[in-house]
Amino acid sequence: MTDTVSRRERAAGTEAALKQAAREVFAERGYLNTKITDITAAAGRATGSFYNHFASKEELLEQLLKDMLAAADEAVVDVAGHDADFSKISAIRWHVAAFWGFYQAHLPEMVAVKQAAMVDPELGRRLQRIMADDDQHMIEHLAHLPNPPADPIPVISAMNALMEGFAYTWLVVNPADGQTIPDNDAIDLLTNLLHHGLTGRS
Repeated sequence: MTDTVSRRERAAGTEAALKQAAREVFAERGYLNTKITDITAAAGRATGSFYNHFASKEELLEQLLKDMLAAADEAVVDVAGHDADFSKISAIRWHVAAFWGFYQAHLPEMVAVKQAAMVDPELGRRLQRIMADDDQHMIEHLAHLPNPPADPIPVISAMNALMEGFAYTWLVVNPADGQTIPDNDAIDLLTNLLHHGLTGRS
């Protein structure tokens, strides 16, 4: 029994080490330039050990995304100020701030998701489905609006596209050219745009 537990612990440790190494190498080299051997070398593991846990680099990225979203969902439960009523600007701002912080905390993975989707449309669709499953809770938030959308899915998609595109521009692209935006300014701008678009109020 002890040997079985030890093997499971070692396997879990290897999987965790590979995931952490992938994050670090993605941050340093980018997803597209990262090879599986780069990940295993950074993790201090044999190359063959990778395939005991993941079929491919793409599968590893999918698992990283699932882990990130699950952790974010758990964190929401423990954070004060969460409000599902999107008729209130304060509720929208809370969610925008949470997204902005999430994107900053997982910058290598978010950039990896974007890069992977551009070169592999099928992988991009799988990643979008993972994120879409996580978006289902947002339907309740839109139900509080003065005029709730008959079909909330396109609205949620538009919100995500706005926030993701803006975050990628101002947290990845523009900083490379020395252009930045204060976090609060970014959050306020996105909040005001979404609040006006969703409620029709300025």
